[in-house]
Amino acid sequence: MSGANAVSRGATILLAIVVLALVLSSVYARVWKPDGMRVHGANARVIRVQVLNGSGAGGIGSRVGSYLRDGGFHVIEVGNADRSDYFATMVVSRQEDVEPARAVAHYLGGLPIIRQARSSDPVEVTVVLGRDRSRLRLE
Repeated sequence: MSGANAVSRGATILLAIVVLALVLSSVYARVWKPDGMRVHGANARVIRVQVLNGSGAGGIGSRVGSYLRDGGFHVIEVGNADRSDYFATMVVSRQEDVEPARAVAHYLGGLPIIRQARSSDPVEVTVVLGRDRSRLRLE
């Protein structure tokens, strides 16, 4: 009987450790996201993003869009780029201030930024996915 109690107690302790680890993991994922999901300072705001798939691989645009939404970005549109043979993934700043683009690039793992300001754009940042999409940090 003593051996059975020890096994039962050990199993209970192991289960408690697993549950605690899952709870801590969930809290970590919600609280400790990389900084940069918002532009800080006097003009703090949520960053509006467009995701365009130019990689030729289906579904990657939606996956990146979901990841950005999870990070607190406001994804306005997910669609296909003008062509499907972009080699490199890039972040395009649609305004003179590149801070929103820097925040998106940092969140996705340090992508290159291109400035292509257009005042009529409803988005601040466009992410163009290329064939090197495997270098994206989506976790």
